[in-house]
Amino acid sequence: MSGKALWSPSSDRIEGEVLSRFSQQYLGVGGDDYDTIHRWSVKQPEEFWKAVWEYSHIVASETGESVLENPDALPGAKWFAGARLNYAENLLAPRGEGDGDGIALIGLLEAGDARRVSWSELCSEVASVASYLRSVGVVPGDRVAGFMPNIVETVVAMLATTSIGAVWSSCSPDFGINGVLDRFGQIGPKVLFSADGYFYNGKSCDSLERLREITAAIESIEAVVVVPVLAEEADISGLPNGVGYGTVASDNEAELVFEQLPFDHPLFIMYSSG
Repeated sequence: MSGKALWSPSSDRIEGEVLSRFSQQYLGVGGDDYDTIHRWSVKQPEEFWKAVWEYSHIVASETGESVLENPDALPGAKWFAGARLNYAENLLAPRGEGDGDGIALIGLLEAGDARRVSWSELCSEVASVASYLRSVGVVPGDRVAGFMPNIVETVVAMLATTSIGAVWSSCSPDFGINGVLDRFGQIGPKVLFSADGYFYNGKSCDSLERLREITAAIESIEAVVVVPVLAEEADISGLPNGVGYGTVASDNEAELVFEQLPFDHPLFIMYSSG
């Protein structure tokens, strides 16, 4: 193999990147001096992550007094003890004048359908879905799961879940029933979001039959929200406590509320293939 680089960013592009602006502000070096930045993060982690917090304008109701306790303990180190904040609030925080009308998400299905969502629309939809989750009893620490493809509604469900302080977990809709039960069966989700199906390699793949078997097998599931992808309206027949996503996301008067939580509050449950 040739040792020649196929592509390198221009100096202007490097200087304009977030890492470059950050390192110039706190270290006086450019983003291309990665060794210096990395060495700082390893040798002085408290200073480094305090700078990241400040530079990123993290939104928090309480910042706490320490950045890192017991730094040599693994496990046992504790970051930002005393801080109170919310993950979803930071993702949805205003970024500047006019951001409300700017595009926050673009969802594109293999079939060609596209959905563009502005920041204000995203906040409104998250507020509605979060209001629904609270109405069915979801509280901080509860698990909410998604059997969903990569669509806008999946992001909304995650943000609504984390705004409450509940824990989000997901599986790809191409998983078989046993693969889903092996994962969701361990965590006991209270609410399950699922698409009615997905598109793959030019074909439409139905998820509803597997969804009915999954919900019948996991006793903890108290509500199932079905998102229409293959059809204009999701078929929720045969799903006890099933509800269409359109109903869940229809409350335009819902208020966006963010539960303030410790920095180490659980956020996601992920699964290792090993």
